[in-house]
Amino acid sequence: MAGNGRDHGGGLDAAAEEFGGARSDWLDLSTGINPESYPISGLDLTAHDWTALPDQGADAALCAAARRFWQVPAQADILAVPGCSAAIAQIPALQNSGQAEIARRSYNEHAAAFRFHGWQVEDLSPSPAARVVVHPNNPTGTFQPQITPAPLTVIDESFCDVAPAQSHIAQAKQPGHIILKSFGKFWGLAGLRLGFAIGDPELIDALRQRLGPWPVSGVALKIGAAALTDTTWAAQTRARLATDAERLDQLMQRKNARPMGACPLFRTYEVADARQLHRHLAQRKIWTRVFPYSQTWIRLGLPPQDQWERLEAAL
Repeated sequence: MAGNGRDHGGGLDAAAEEFGGARSDWLDLSTGINPESYPISGLDLTAHDWTALPDQGADAALCAAARRFWQVPAQADILAVPGCSAAIAQIPALQNSGQAEIARRSYNEHAAAFRFHGWQVEDLSPSPAARVVVHPNNPTGTFQPQITPAPLTVIDESFCDVAPAQSHIAQAKQPGHIILKSFGKFWGLAGLRLGFAIGDPELIDALRQRLGPWPVSGVALKIGAAALTDTTWAAQTRARLATDAERLDQLMQRKNARPMGACPLFRTYEVADARQLHRHLAQRKIWTRVFPYSQTWIRLGLPPQDQWERLEAAL
């Protein structure tokens, strides 16, 4: 549960308060973050990276690496942001408020941000002024191959690096489009607070002005550039995630759980009683995620390689 009171994964402090144990006792499967994160121990981080203001050269190098990694169209602009949440909170202010179409069963920060900025949010709308699509959707894990554009079109691809062929990055060159990319999910470095807004140069520049100078730390600039250049690690990680997601599906199907979607970073299952299973695992210090709008959905991220036996035993 996030500090703003909206429903999210995480919240181990609250879990420990209710079910006991210290944070270190818990296996957190509630967030969908890659448990085998990009290795930063071998990177040449210096005191200068921690003490100096981030310079334009490092920012430019990061954005150039991002442009190559995601094959960003030349017509689109790229802005590195301090986590996608920072961009999500500001994007509704880039245009005059109206009606926004945002799926109810999706990442809830989008709807919260649009409402905060005075927009009317609908689950479905025939002609919205803004449309937000989470691709793949969180929590259902479904990909949306066709997206009907609106005057402001936001495509949140925070989990899409598992399937680059399904990305809508080519649409970043279209007017009114912003595509969000997260660094915390696929690379497993959520604490770095790094994300990207890619799209219509006019919108991206307006977002840049709202975030102000030095939005991203020097350390994040350097680590992000190194990781986005390491295509071998990315390819190996996609293969491992697919294998592990299949293993988790097979494990959960023994509990008569029906898997949803196709995102390997997290798996949402339909079960007879999601809260009962959530509590059963919590009593064994394994934290999962359930949803206020469903009694049958439970979401699990992947465990680290050395924690599979613990999960299997708990189930």
